[in-house]
Amino acid sequence: MKFRQEMQYDAPPAAVRAMVADPAFREEVCEEQGTLRHDVTITPDGEQLTVRIELVQPTTGVPAVAKKFVGNETEVVQEESWHDATSADLKVTIPGKPGSLVGGIRLEEDGDGTRQVIEGDLKVSVPLVAGKLEKVIADLLSSAIRAEERAGKRWLARG
Repeated sequence: MKFRQEMQYDAPPAAVRAMVADPAFREEVCEEQGTLRHDVTITPDGEQLTVRIELVQPTTGVPAVAKKFVGNETEVVQEESWHDATSADLKVTIPGKPGSLVGGIRLEEDGDGTRQVIEGDLKVSVPLVAGKLEKVIADLLSSAIRAEERAGKRWLARG
């Protein structure tokens, strides 16, 4: 399943890039997403940057077909490898579960602001219910991205 989501910020790409490279921002995003536990690791290397976020979220509200596979809480690992100031490879996995998102992140100038585009291939390897589970995971990812956008707008407004 193809996945695409956009976030819009009233700040230039350089400001958005600085934000996503800040561990305090990533901690704030985890709080906004309602994680039960999380660990954020950011490793800068010149213009390149590696981000790894391990988090555990409750599965409250997840449909029964998905809850059977994920349980009462779900661990998610998000890995970003930023090549430069505006693009990164993205991999989101659910350790021990048959689901992942592999794709990328782009920061694009959009007038006076920035559009952050996340897109990739969402895959669940469970015969017969894969399509339903992919839709559930896509909805959960979209919700997490909307939480990140809310946190990002607050972060950038504080300047």
